[in-house]
Amino acid sequence: MTRRQLLRMIGVTAGSAAMYQAMSGLGFAAQSPYKAPIKLGQAPKGSSVLVLGAGIAGLVAAYELREAGYKVQVLEYNARAGGRNWTLRGGDTYTELGGATQHCGFDKGLYINPGPWRLPYHHHGILHYCKQLGVPLEAFVQVNYNAYLHSTKGFDGKPQRFRAVKADYQGHVAELLAKTTQANQLDALVSKEDQEKLLHSLRSWGALDKNYAYAKGELSSNRRGYEKDPGGGLSGHPIASEPFALKDVLDSRLWQGLPVGDNYEMQTTLFQPVGGMGVIGQAFARELGPLIRYNAKVTAIQQDERGVTAMYEDTTAPGVKHTASADWCVCTLPLSILGQIPMNVGQAMAEAIAAVPYAAAVKVGLQFKRRFWEEDDQIYGGITYTDQAITNISYPSTGYFSGGKGVLLGAYIWGLDAMEFTAMSPAERIQRALEQGSKIHPQYPKEFDNGMAVAWHRSPFTLGCFAQWSEQARADHYDNLCQFDGRIVLAGEHASCLPAWQEGAVTSALDAIGRLHRRAAAGATA
Repeated sequence: MTRRQLLRMIGVTAGSAAMYQAMSGLGFAAQSPYKAPIKLGQAPKGSSVLVLGAGIAGLVAAYELREAGYKVQVLEYNARAGGRNWTLRGGDTYTELGGATQHCGFDKGLYINPGPWRLPYHHHGILHYCKQLGVPLEAFVQVNYNAYLHSTKGFDGKPQRFRAVKADYQGHVAELLAKTTQANQLDALVSKEDQEKLLHSLRSWGALDKNYAYAKGELSSNRRGYEKDPGGGLSGHPIASEPFALKDVLDSRLWQGLPVGDNYEMQTTLFQPVGGMGVIGQAFARELGPLIRYNAKVTAIQQDERGVTAMYEDTTAPGVKHTASADWCVCTLPLSILGQIPMNVGQAMAEAIAAVPYAAAVKVGLQFKRRFWEEDDQIYGGITYTDQAITNISYPSTGYFSGGKGVLLGAYIWGLDAMEFTAMSPAERIQRALEQGSKIHPQYPKEFDNGMAVAWHRSPFTLGCFAQWSEQARADHYDNLCQFDGRIVLAGEHASCLPAWQEGAVTSALDAIGRLHRRAAAGATA
């Protein structure tokens, strides 16, 4: 069984959150190899590079090659830089494949990130460029103990606070292990001395009472929350809350949402650019200026022993053919696009390009008339998880207590559910997100204002969300994809072991241009 088949089975049986945890465990997300800023050295006199695509990989490649003295041209399909590094704001217009056009009606300062939305603290490469380009960052809240875990099959479909589920699951497990230890059933595995230490640690970890029981009282309520919070004066006495029974916690399967924040790439601290993820692409665009040719749809790529030529047309005036040529080419186009463009590369690279499908994903941004999640539910940032197709609801990690309108990420959908949502119209996706979200937040129908829905398989510049390598495909084709073919080298998250992350794009670009520079320098001195 391939990893892709395994993940699909996990997604179908256990939900998208479990599938994502499995992706991490199987090595789809890992630490960045970035150590320090690249220093290419001086480019050979007169050397030129054509960069295809102004996503993060293309922008990094163009920036560093220009710094080294190469003559750089960038061709970009969109009218903006950033690729999947993208933020939708009020006034923006987006037309997907099939012709459906959406006009974003968000209020000033509000936005949704259809693509990447988080920056882990250990993704040193993308963080370096944020600092280099003066992009201000703020904390992104991944885990909020006051957000919800929701199952249509547990607790009569009523959402439960993350803190309560976590405390009860952890407390019951701690009690069971404590009882096992006290019954001397661990003698063969743990020494008597270590059993005493284990019992002591279990009392602390699970909020157990003096009898090593997880029960209603001050200890458990201090973790899961009180029925009535402590306060001042005569009415200040708290009332302890009643823990859920272990069977109810297990049957609800809400425990699936507990460890997401423990995954390496989701651990605190995460960051986000102030004003939306697309600010990074905008900063690169300002820096590179006229080096980027926008609205340029690449239609063919040809190379010979002297250089590389890309044929393209201006999407604002289709039908007229243009060309751009250089000594070398860094191609960062998604494989889903590149596989449809004539290009004279060898069989090994051609087969590698064709071997990688792209994941389906859908994001829905919902603007509401007020920030009810803060005003009514006291949720400030973080993510609620559900077993419904929308998978999660992410609350903005900015603008706290601001009053007025607010935008939620009302759905981030993966796998088979994403394929179903992709087949819907944008209005239908938004309506479905509202229907499912209202089971968690009943304020949805009254407070909804407007929304945006992006299905990545209908995105004309990617035809998918990210490269979905199988274990076998990576073993057979990954090295061939990353190797130079004549004067062409590929870069992007698809040419990395950090798929779906901008850090994969950054590190892939740096690796590619490092090898390009060595080749160019060797040719100049030959």
